[in-house]
Amino acid sequence: MGMIGKLVGAPAAVTALGEAAKGVAEVFVPSATKRMEYSAEAQMAALQQLGEEYQHPALSWFDRLVNGLNRLPRPFLAFGTIGLFVYAMVDPQAFAYRMVGLNAVPEPLWWLLGAIVAFYFGARETHYFRSRSVASPFAGAAAGGEENAALEDWRRE
Repeated sequence: MGMIGKLVGAPAAVTALGEAAKGVAEVFVPSATKRMEYSAEAQMAALQQLGEEYQHPALSWFDRLVNGLNRLPRPFLAFGTIGLFVYAMVDPQAFAYRMVGLNAVPEPLWWLLGAIVAFYFGARETHYFRSRSVASPFAGAAAGGEENAALEDWRRE
């Protein structure tokens, strides 16, 4: 038996020592195989999430109408802002007259408008953020879907 075998003892201890060294090494240099597995799992979770969007039953006319109305504010704000630039070039005098009118609006009313717009878009973003499924490669491990080899070895001993 070699010198390490004499120092450590049984061949099983040498194997366990080698596995421990491998585990410590993976802390500093992650396993390329594990990284590819996690990447593939994350990609599959993202594809599954995308596929779930198209599995809902057909919506009624009212649902489609409300969904269409919910999609209008952003385009209206974007095209309305561009329209203001066009309006300023087409009729500068009328544009200036209306801007003077906007200048007369008190500041608290502007703050209220900003809060309404911020809460509208923030609530929509929060809704979509909370209703999406998690596309994490570690989601299966947290739920007990993947076995932990080191923990199983420890339990056996």
